[in-house]
Amino acid sequence: MIISADNQSLKTAILLNNLHQPPATFNTLLYIIVKEESTMNVNQLSNRLRTVAAQLPEGANFADIGSDHAYLPCYVCLRDVDANAIAGEINQGPYESAIEEVERQALTDRIDVRKGNGLEVLRPGEVGQIVLAGMGGPLMTEILREGQNKLTGVQRIIVQPNIEARAVRRWFLHHDYTLVHEEIIEESGHIYEVLTADKREAGTASEYQIGRRDVQLMMGPYLLEECTEVFKKKWRKELMKKQFVLEQMKLAKQPDSLKVNQLNTEINWIKEALDQ
Repeated sequence: MIISADNQSLKTAILLNNLHQPPATFNTLLYIIVKEESTMNVNQLSNRLRTVAAQLPEGANFADIGSDHAYLPCYVCLRDVDANAIAGEINQGPYESAIEEVERQALTDRIDVRKGNGLEVLRPGEVGQIVLAGMGGPLMTEILREGQNKLTGVQRIIVQPNIEARAVRRWFLHHDYTLVHEEIIEESGHIYEVLTADKREAGTASEYQIGRRDVQLMMGPYLLEECTEVFKKKWRKELMKKQFVLEQMKLAKQPDSLKVNQLNTEINWIKEALDQ
């Protein structure tokens, strides 16, 4: 039996058209479709997660925190025979899905799925890299702060914050990690930033310029320098949001002058960046 189901509606149609089959035959059909879908999810990883994966070194020994279905660890380990991973997940459903995915890909000897909150799934010195992807910047900094004692031996942290990347840049700055790479991509109507930071070595020059640190924390020192079209698209949207908020604040009987001044400053930073 050969099945090629390229989309969900076709898969559903195949199953409905075979409801009359004996249970054993139908179950085999269902298994093949589920297996194919799993392989597709791992082998056709989103560009967002492939961008994250590209920042891992060869032979990585890493933890993916908030791993969901463990697609990222599976993707990396299938392509790098020397890579090993810990997939951490706090929610029961995704945790069970991660276990199933790792078993399905025959990677149980190289990927350890653990249930727990943030970095509590790790032991100090256990991994060399940590990935945090698909959550807000403030939540990422909370996870890093609460699990700071687990960062022993962690040479690289890779993050993909959905919002407020500035919070993570600031955490790196104040906790001896140097931002070494930034990338901004657009996928399926969403814009994502991927930040990579390495453990700071003595004598390493700062990635932030004197007098420009605040704007670079907000927009990214490397992203500002490159100023790609995707970067401009993101900050045009952010500019509109900030201008709207500013106008609403000015309507108040007693506007908060500090917040108004900060918004004006940030609006000017964005305008200057877009004018490059």
